[in-house]
Amino acid sequence: MTKAFPLEPSLWAATATGATPTPPLVGDVDADVCVVGGGYAGLSTALHLAERGTRVVLLEAHEPGWGGSGRNGGQVIPGLKYDPDELLAMFPGERGERLVQFAGTTADTVFDLIKKHNMDVPHVRNGWIQGAHTAAGLDLVTKRAAQWKQRGLSAARALSASEAGALLGTDKYVGGWLDPRGGGVQPLSYARELCRAAVNAGAKIHGQSAVTTLEREGAQWRVRTASGASVRAERVVMCTNGYTGAVWPGLAKTVITPNSFQVATEPLPEDVAKTILPQGHVSSDTRQLLFYFRFDHQRRFIMGGRGPFREPTSAADWGHLERVIGRMFPAAAKAPIAFRWCGRVAITRDFLPHLHEPQPGLLINIGCMGRGVGLQTAMGRAMANYIVSGDADALPLPLSTMKSFPLHQFRRLYLSAIIAWYQMNDGGLA
Repeated sequence: MTKAFPLEPSLWAATATGATPTPPLVGDVDADVCVVGGGYAGLSTALHLAERGTRVVLLEAHEPGWGGSGRNGGQVIPGLKYDPDELLAMFPGERGERLVQFAGTTADTVFDLIKKHNMDVPHVRNGWIQGAHTAAGLDLVTKRAAQWKQRGLSAARALSASEAGALLGTDKYVGGWLDPRGGGVQPLSYARELCRAAVNAGAKIHGQSAVTTLEREGAQWRVRTASGASVRAERVVMCTNGYTGAVWPGLAKTVITPNSFQVATEPLPEDVAKTILPQGHVSSDTRQLLFYFRFDHQRRFIMGGRGPFREPTSAADWGHLERVIGRMFPAAAKAPIAFRWCGRVAITRDFLPHLHEPQPGLLINIGCMGRGVGLQTAMGRAMANYIVSGDADALPLPLSTMKSFPLHQFRRLYLSAIIAWYQMNDGGLA
Protein backbone atom coordinates (compact mmCIF):
# COMPACT_ATOMS: atom_id res chain seq x y z
CA MET A 1 0.00 0.00 0.00
CA THR A 2 1.27 3.47 -0.91
CA LYS A 3 2.39 5.41 2.14
CA ALA A 4 0.64 8.77 2.59
CA PHE A 5 2.81 11.86 2.68
CA PRO A 6 2.85 13.43 6.18
CA LEU A 7 0.60 16.50 6.25
CA GLU A 8 1.13 17.84 9.75
CA PRO A 9 1.77 20.37 10.80
CA SER A 10 0.13 22.49 8.15
CA LEU A 11 0.90 26.21 8.18
CA TRP A 12 -2.35 26.78 10.03
CA ALA A 13 -1.75 24.07 12.62
CA ALA A 14 1.75 25.44 13.22
CA THR A 15 0.59 29.02 13.81
CA ALA A 16 -2.95 28.68 15.25
CA THR A 17 -4.16 30.03 18.55
CA GLY A 18 -4.56 27.44 21.29
CA ALA A 19 -7.57 25.15 21.26
CA THR A 20 -10.35 25.19 23.83
CA PRO A 21 -10.54 21.79 25.57
CA THR A 22 -13.18 19.58 23.96
CA PRO A 23 -13.07 16.27 25.83
CA PRO A 24 -14.65 13.14 24.33
CA LEU A 25 -18.28 12.47 25.14
CA VAL A 26 -18.70 10.15 28.10
CA GLY A 27 -21.95 8.38 28.90
CA ASP A 28 -25.40 9.33 27.64
CA VAL A 29 -26.61 12.93 27.69
CA ASP A 30 -29.73 14.83 26.69
CA ALA A 31 -29.90 17.99 24.55
CA ASP A 32 -32.35 20.02 22.57
CA VAL A 33 -30.10 19.85 19.48
CA CYS A 34 -27.16 17.61 18.61
CA VAL A 35 -24.79 19.02 15.98
CA VAL A 36 -22.62 16.52 14.07
CA GLY A 37 -19.42 18.04 12.70
CA GLY A 38 -17.07 20.63 14.18
CA GLY A 39 -16.28 22.78 11.17
CA TYR A 40 -17.49 26.31 10.51
CA ALA A 41 -21.11 25.33 9.88
CA GLY A 42 -21.41 23.12 12.94
CA LEU A 43 -19.59 25.53 15.25
CA SER A 44 -21.60 28.51 14.00
CA THR A 45 -24.84 26.57 14.45
CA ALA A 46 -23.85 25.62 18.00
CA LEU A 47 -22.83 29.18 18.85
CA HIS A 48 -26.00 30.78 17.55
CA LEU A 49 -28.22 28.16 19.16
CA ALA A 50 -26.48 28.47 22.52
CA GLU A 51 -26.85 32.25 22.39
CA ARG A 52 -30.61 31.70 22.04
CA GLY A 53 -30.72 29.51 25.15
CA THR A 54 -30.88 26.16 23.32
CA ARG A 55 -29.21 23.15 24.96
CA VAL A 56 -26.80 22.08 22.26
CA VAL A 57 -24.19 19.31 22.11
CA LEU A 58 -21.70 19.18 19.23
CA LEU A 59 -19.85 15.98 18.32
CA GLU A 60 -16.67 16.04 16.24
CA ALA A 61 -14.73 12.96 15.11
CA HIS A 62 -11.33 14.61 15.64
CA GLU A 63 -11.01 18.15 16.99
CA PRO A 64 -12.94 21.26 15.95
CA GLY A 65 -11.43 22.61 12.73
CA TRP A 66 -9.65 19.33 11.88
CA GLY A 67 -11.26 19.00 8.42
CA GLY A 68 -11.59 21.52 5.63
CA SER A 69 -12.26 24.36 8.07
CA GLY A 70 -8.69 24.15 9.35
CA ARG A 71 -7.04 23.36 6.02
CA ASN A 72 -8.46 25.87 3.53
CA GLY A 73 -6.76 28.97 2.15
CA GLY A 74 -8.39 31.29 4.68
CA GLN A 75 -9.91 33.52 2.01
CA VAL A 76 -13.20 35.04 3.09
CA ILE A 77 -15.04 35.53 -0.20
CA PRO A 78 -18.68 36.62 -0.30
CA GLY A 79 -21.20 35.43 -2.83
CA LEU A 80 -21.82 32.06 -4.45
CA LYS A 81 -20.68 30.55 -7.72
CA TYR A 82 -23.60 32.27 -9.42
CA ASP A 83 -24.02 36.02 -9.82
CA PRO A 84 -27.10 37.91 -8.60
CA ASP A 85 -28.95 37.85 -11.93
CA GLU A 86 -28.39 34.10 -12.25
CA LEU A 87 -29.62 33.47 -8.72
CA LEU A 88 -32.77 35.50 -9.36
CA ALA A 89 -33.41 33.49 -12.52
CA MET A 90 -33.04 30.25 -10.56
CA PHE A 91 -35.11 31.47 -7.58
CA PRO A 92 -37.56 34.13 -8.77
CA GLY A 93 -39.16 36.67 -6.51
CA GLU A 94 -38.64 37.13 -2.79
CA ARG A 95 -36.79 33.83 -2.35
CA GLY A 96 -34.14 34.90 -4.87
CA GLU A 97 -33.81 38.35 -3.31
CA ARG A 98 -33.22 36.82 0.11
CA LEU A 99 -30.63 34.45 -1.35
CA VAL A 100 -28.76 37.31 -3.04
CA GLN A 101 -28.81 39.27 0.22
CA PHE A 102 -27.53 36.23 2.11
CA ALA A 103 -24.77 35.57 -0.43
CA GLY A 104 -23.62 39.17 -0.39
CA THR A 105 -23.23 39.33 3.39
CA THR A 106 -21.48 36.06 4.22
CA ALA A 107 -18.11 37.77 4.66
CA ASP A 108 -19.72 40.33 6.98
CA THR A 109 -20.87 37.47 9.20
CA VAL A 110 -17.28 36.30 9.72
CA PHE A 111 -15.74 39.67 10.48
CA ASP A 112 -18.67 40.71 12.67
CA LEU A 113 -18.24 37.55 14.79
CA ILE A 114 -14.50 38.14 15.11
CA LYS A 115 -15.21 41.63 16.43
CA LYS A 116 -18.17 40.69 18.62
CA HIS A 117 -16.35 37.88 20.42
CA ASN A 118 -12.93 39.54 20.44
CA MET A 119 -11.50 36.51 18.67
CA ASP A 120 -7.77 35.89 18.60
CA VAL A 121 -7.73 35.47 14.83
CA PRO A 122 -5.15 37.14 12.57
CA HIS A 123 -7.22 38.69 9.79
CA VAL A 124 -7.26 41.31 7.06
CA ARG A 125 -10.12 42.84 5.12
CA ASN A 126 -8.69 44.79 2.23
CA GLY A 127 -10.78 43.11 -0.47
CA TRP A 128 -10.67 40.16 -2.84
CA ILE A 129 -9.40 40.39 -6.40
CA GLN A 130 -10.52 37.85 -9.00
CA GLY A 131 -8.02 37.90 -11.82
CA ALA A 132 -9.23 37.12 -15.35
CA HIS A 133 -6.92 34.83 -17.26
CA THR A 134 -8.69 35.15 -20.66
CA ALA A 135 -10.87 37.63 -22.53
CA ALA A 136 -13.90 35.47 -21.71
CA GLY A 137 -12.94 35.58 -18.05
CA LEU A 138 -12.62 39.35 -18.21
CA ASP A 139 -16.10 39.65 -19.70
CA LEU A 140 -17.42 37.45 -16.88
CA VAL A 141 -15.87 39.46 -14.05
CA THR A 142 -16.78 42.79 -15.64
CA LYS A 143 -20.43 41.76 -15.62
CA ARG A 144 -20.04 40.40 -12.09
CA ALA A 145 -18.72 43.71 -10.81
CA ALA A 146 -21.51 45.60 -12.56
CA GLN A 147 -24.23 43.41 -11.04
CA TRP A 148 -22.97 43.88 -7.49
CA LYS A 149 -22.46 47.57 -8.10
CA GLN A 150 -26.09 47.85 -9.22
CA ARG A 151 -27.08 46.23 -5.93
CA GLY A 152 -25.39 48.91 -3.86
CA LEU A 153 -21.78 47.74 -3.66
CA SER A 154 -20.43 51.05 -4.88
CA ALA A 155 -16.75 50.16 -4.34
CA ALA A 156 -16.90 47.10 -6.60
CA ARG A 157 -15.05 47.72 -9.84
CA ALA A 158 -13.64 46.03 -12.88
CA LEU A 159 -9.87 46.18 -13.30
CA SER A 160 -7.88 46.72 -16.46
CA ALA A 161 -4.81 44.60 -17.14
CA SER A 162 -2.53 47.32 -15.80
CA GLU A 163 -4.65 47.84 -12.67
CA ALA A 164 -4.79 44.11 -11.97
CA GLY A 165 -1.04 43.85 -12.54
CA ALA A 166 -0.31 46.65 -10.09
CA LEU A 167 -2.58 45.25 -7.37
CA LEU A 168 -1.60 41.60 -7.81
CA GLY A 169 2.07 42.01 -8.65
CA THR A 170 1.94 39.83 -11.78
CA ASP A 171 1.34 40.39 -15.48
CA LYS A 172 -0.40 37.03 -16.00
CA TYR A 173 -3.95 38.41 -16.02
CA VAL A 174 -5.80 40.44 -18.65
CA GLY A 175 -7.86 42.21 -15.99
CA GLY A 176 -10.15 41.33 -13.12
CA TRP A 177 -12.50 42.78 -10.56
CA LEU A 178 -12.19 43.99 -6.99
CA ASP A 179 -14.72 43.02 -4.33
CA PRO A 180 -14.13 45.17 -1.22
CA ARG A 181 -16.09 42.77 1.03
CA GLY A 182 -13.46 40.04 0.90
CA GLY A 183 -10.51 39.36 3.16
CA GLY A 184 -8.53 36.66 4.87
CA VAL A 185 -8.30 34.86 8.20
CA GLN A 186 -6.07 32.30 9.87
CA PRO A 187 -8.68 29.59 9.25
CA LEU A 188 -7.82 27.15 12.03
CA SER A 189 -7.58 29.99 14.55
CA TYR A 190 -11.01 31.11 13.39
CA ALA A 191 -12.48 27.62 13.85
CA ARG A 192 -10.94 27.34 17.30
CA GLU A 193 -12.23 30.75 18.31
CA LEU A 194 -15.72 29.89 17.06
CA CYS A 195 -15.44 26.86 19.32
CA ARG A 196 -14.38 28.99 22.28
CA ALA A 197 -17.26 31.42 21.71
CA ALA A 198 -19.75 28.55 21.46
CA VAL A 199 -18.48 26.97 24.69
CA ASN A 200 -18.63 30.34 26.46
CA ALA A 201 -22.24 30.68 25.29
CA GLY A 202 -23.10 27.34 26.88
CA ALA A 203 -22.65 24.78 24.10
CA LYS A 204 -21.14 21.41 25.01
CA ILE A 205 -18.51 20.45 22.44
CA HIS A 206 -16.83 17.05 22.34
CA GLY A 207 -13.88 16.12 20.15
CA GLN A 208 -12.68 12.58 19.46
CA SER A 209 -16.36 11.58 19.41
CA ALA A 210 -17.03 10.10 15.99
CA VAL A 211 -20.72 9.57 15.29
CA THR A 212 -21.56 6.08 14.04
CA THR A 213 -25.37 5.97 13.90
CA LEU A 214 -28.49 8.13 14.02
CA GLU A 215 -31.59 6.38 15.32
CA ARG A 216 -35.15 7.48 15.92
CA GLU A 217 -36.50 6.88 19.42
CA GLY A 218 -40.10 8.00 19.30
CA ALA A 219 -40.13 11.76 18.80
CA GLN A 220 -36.39 12.06 19.50
CA TRP A 221 -33.06 11.05 17.99
CA ARG A 222 -30.33 8.96 19.51
CA VAL A 223 -26.87 9.93 18.21
CA ARG A 224 -24.37 7.20 19.01
CA THR A 225 -20.60 7.54 18.96
CA ALA A 226 -17.83 5.01 18.41
CA SER A 227 -17.15 4.78 22.14
CA GLY A 228 -20.77 3.86 22.91
CA ALA A 229 -21.60 7.23 24.43
CA SER A 230 -24.67 8.93 22.96
CA VAL A 231 -26.78 12.06 22.79
CA ARG A 232 -30.58 12.04 22.89
CA ALA A 233 -32.00 15.15 21.24
CA GLU A 234 -35.13 16.50 19.63
CA ARG A 235 -33.19 17.80 16.64
CA VAL A 236 -30.00 16.80 14.83
CA VAL A 237 -28.00 19.03 12.48
CA MET A 238 -25.40 17.34 10.25
CA CYS A 239 -22.53 19.52 9.01
CA THR A 240 -19.89 17.06 7.81
CA ASN A 241 -19.29 18.53 4.32
CA GLY A 242 -16.11 17.26 2.60
CA TYR A 243 -15.55 14.61 5.27
CA THR A 244 -19.01 13.06 5.12
CA GLY A 245 -19.02 9.34 5.79
CA ALA A 246 -21.75 6.71 5.94
CA VAL A 247 -23.69 7.93 8.99
CA TRP A 248 -26.68 8.96 6.86
CA PRO A 249 -27.39 6.66 3.89
CA GLY A 250 -26.66 8.19 0.50
CA LEU A 251 -25.46 11.58 1.75
CA ALA A 252 -21.82 11.07 0.76
CA LYS A 253 -22.93 10.32 -2.81
CA THR A 254 -24.50 13.78 -3.21
CA VAL A 255 -21.08 15.44 -3.36
CA ILE A 256 -17.64 14.92 -4.78
CA THR A 257 -14.77 15.85 -2.48
CA PRO A 258 -11.61 16.82 -4.36
CA ASN A 259 -8.48 17.79 -2.50
CA SER A 260 -7.37 21.41 -2.60
CA PHE A 261 -3.59 21.66 -2.28
CA GLN A 262 -1.56 24.53 -0.83
CA VAL A 263 2.03 25.51 -0.23
CA ALA A 264 3.46 28.30 1.91
CA THR A 265 6.92 29.81 1.67
CA GLU A 266 9.17 30.89 4.47
CA PRO A 267 8.46 34.57 5.34
CA LEU A 268 9.51 36.61 2.32
CA PRO A 269 11.98 39.46 2.61
CA GLU A 270 10.12 42.72 2.90
CA ASP A 271 11.47 44.08 -0.39
CA VAL A 272 10.12 40.98 -2.20
CA ALA A 273 6.82 40.83 -0.33
CA LYS A 274 5.93 44.41 -1.15
CA THR A 275 5.96 43.59 -4.88
CA ILE A 276 3.18 40.98 -4.46
CA LEU A 277 -0.34 41.98 -3.41
CA PRO A 278 1.09 45.30 -2.18
CA GLN A 279 -2.23 46.52 -0.76
CA GLY A 280 -3.00 43.36 1.20
CA HIS A 281 -5.70 41.84 -1.01
CA VAL A 282 -6.46 38.14 -1.27
CA SER A 283 -6.93 36.66 -4.73
CA SER A 284 -8.21 33.77 -6.79
CA ASP A 285 -8.75 33.64 -10.53
CA THR A 286 -11.25 32.68 -13.21
CA ARG A 287 -9.73 29.35 -14.17
CA GLN A 288 -11.92 26.30 -13.80
CA LEU A 289 -8.97 24.83 -11.90
CA LEU A 290 -8.31 28.09 -10.19
CA PHE A 291 -5.20 29.32 -8.43
CA TYR A 292 -5.62 31.26 -5.20
CA PHE A 293 -2.99 33.16 -3.28
CA ARG A 294 -2.40 35.51 -0.37
CA PHE A 295 0.01 36.32 2.45
CA ASP A 296 -0.42 35.09 6.00
CA HIS A 297 0.08 37.32 9.04
CA GLN A 298 3.80 36.49 9.15
CA ARG A 299 4.58 37.39 5.52
CA ARG A 300 4.53 33.84 4.21
CA PHE A 301 3.23 33.62 0.66
CA ILE A 302 0.54 30.97 0.10
CA MET A 303 -0.40 29.46 -3.25
CA GLY A 304 -3.29 27.03 -3.61
CA GLY A 305 -4.93 25.07 -6.37
CA ARG A 306 -5.82 21.65 -7.68
CA GLY A 307 -4.12 18.42 -6.71
CA PRO A 308 -4.68 14.68 -7.09
CA PHE A 309 -7.98 13.33 -5.79
CA ARG A 310 -6.11 10.78 -3.70
CA GLU A 311 -4.20 11.69 -0.60
CA PRO A 312 -0.68 12.94 -1.42
CA THR A 313 2.24 10.54 -1.43
CA SER A 314 5.24 12.86 -1.88
CA ALA A 315 6.23 16.52 -2.08
CA ALA A 316 5.98 16.18 -5.87
CA ASP A 317 2.19 16.35 -5.57
CA TRP A 318 2.62 20.05 -4.78
CA GLY A 319 5.24 20.67 -7.46
CA HIS A 320 2.87 22.42 -9.86
CA LEU A 321 2.05 25.05 -7.24
CA GLU A 322 5.71 25.74 -6.58
CA ARG A 323 6.26 26.22 -10.32
CA VAL A 324 3.29 28.59 -10.52
CA ILE A 325 4.79 30.81 -7.82
CA GLY A 326 7.96 31.18 -9.87
CA ARG A 327 6.14 31.88 -13.13
CA MET A 328 3.66 34.35 -11.70
CA PHE A 329 5.97 36.02 -9.20
CA PRO A 330 9.61 35.60 -10.32
CA ALA A 331 10.94 37.53 -7.33
CA ALA A 332 9.63 34.75 -5.07
CA ALA A 333 10.74 31.88 -7.31
CA LYS A 334 13.57 30.78 -5.02
CA ALA A 335 11.71 31.22 -1.74
CA PRO A 336 11.99 28.02 0.32
CA ILE A 337 8.71 26.13 0.76
CA ALA A 338 8.03 25.73 4.48
CA PHE A 339 4.64 23.99 4.46
CA ARG A 340 2.63 21.70 2.18
CA TRP A 341 -0.89 20.58 3.02
CA CYS A 342 -4.30 19.87 1.57
CA GLY A 343 -7.96 19.55 2.55
CA ARG A 344 -11.16 18.38 0.94
CA VAL A 345 -13.95 20.58 -0.37
CA ALA A 346 -17.52 19.41 -1.04
CA ILE A 347 -18.89 20.07 -4.52
CA THR A 348 -22.57 19.51 -5.31
CA ARG A 349 -24.12 18.71 -8.68
CA ASP A 350 -25.49 22.24 -9.16
CA PHE A 351 -22.67 24.10 -7.37
CA LEU A 352 -25.05 25.38 -4.71
CA PRO A 353 -25.04 24.56 -1.01
CA HIS A 354 -27.75 22.03 -0.20
CA LEU A 355 -30.12 21.79 2.74
CA HIS A 356 -31.99 18.53 3.33
CA GLU A 357 -34.53 17.39 5.90
CA PRO A 358 -34.96 13.69 5.08
CA GLN A 359 -36.84 13.00 8.32
CA PRO A 360 -38.52 15.25 10.88
CA GLY A 361 -35.94 16.71 13.22
CA LEU A 362 -32.93 15.96 11.00
CA LEU A 363 -31.42 18.92 9.13
CA ILE A 364 -28.47 18.35 6.81
CA ASN A 365 -26.21 21.04 5.35
CA ILE A 366 -23.65 20.10 2.69
CA GLY A 367 -21.65 21.79 -0.07
CA CYS A 368 -19.12 24.60 0.33
CA MET A 369 -17.76 24.98 -3.24
CA GLY A 370 -14.53 26.49 -1.95
CA ARG A 371 -16.16 29.47 -0.24
CA GLY A 372 -16.77 27.78 3.06
CA VAL A 373 -15.36 30.34 5.50
CA GLY A 374 -18.09 32.90 4.96
CA LEU A 375 -20.76 30.65 3.46
CA GLN A 376 -20.77 28.02 6.19
CA THR A 377 -20.49 30.53 9.03
CA ALA A 378 -23.56 32.32 7.70
CA MET A 379 -25.31 29.01 7.02
CA GLY A 380 -24.84 28.02 10.66
CA ARG A 381 -26.55 31.18 11.82
CA ALA A 382 -29.40 30.63 9.36
CA MET A 383 -29.91 27.02 10.46
CA ALA A 384 -29.99 28.10 14.11
CA ASN A 385 -32.64 30.69 13.27
CA TYR A 386 -34.67 28.04 11.45
CA ILE A 387 -34.48 25.59 14.34
CA VAL A 388 -35.55 28.20 16.88
CA SER A 389 -38.28 29.81 14.77
CA GLY A 390 -39.53 26.87 12.70
CA ASP A 391 -39.80 29.29 9.77
CA ALA A 392 -38.36 27.84 6.54
CA ASP A 393 -37.87 31.38 5.25
CA ALA A 394 -35.02 31.69 7.75
CA LEU A 395 -33.04 29.40 5.45
CA PRO A 396 -31.34 31.01 2.43
CA LEU A 397 -32.25 28.09 0.16
CA PRO A 398 -35.30 25.83 0.06
CA LEU A 399 -35.04 22.36 1.53
CA SER A 400 -34.33 19.84 -1.22
CA THR A 401 -34.28 16.10 -1.84
CA MET A 402 -30.92 14.35 -1.81
CA LYS A 403 -29.71 13.44 -5.30
CA SER A 404 -26.64 11.32 -5.89
CA PHE A 405 -24.00 12.06 -8.48
CA PRO A 406 -24.48 9.65 -11.39
CA LEU A 407 -21.97 6.79 -11.25
CA HIS A 408 -20.57 8.18 -8.00
CA GLN A 409 -18.39 5.10 -7.56
CA PHE A 410 -16.40 6.21 -10.61
CA ARG A 411 -15.95 9.79 -9.36
CA ARG A 412 -12.16 9.58 -9.40
CA LEU A 413 -12.16 8.58 -13.06
CA TYR A 414 -14.54 11.21 -14.33
CA LEU A 415 -13.04 13.86 -12.07
CA SER A 416 -9.68 13.09 -13.67
CA ALA A 417 -11.27 13.48 -17.11
CA ILE A 418 -12.86 16.79 -16.10
CA ILE A 419 -9.54 18.05 -14.74
CA ALA A 420 -7.77 17.13 -17.99
CA TRP A 421 -10.42 19.01 -19.97
CA TYR A 422 -10.18 22.07 -17.74
CA GLN A 423 -6.38 22.05 -17.96
CA MET A 424 -6.57 22.11 -21.73
CA ASN A 425 -9.01 25.02 -21.72
CA ASP A 426 -7.52 27.02 -18.84
CA GLY A 427 -4.11 27.47 -20.38
CA GLY A 428 -1.10 26.32 -18.42
CA LEU A 429 1.07 28.02 -15.87
CA ALA A 430 2.18 24.85 -14.10
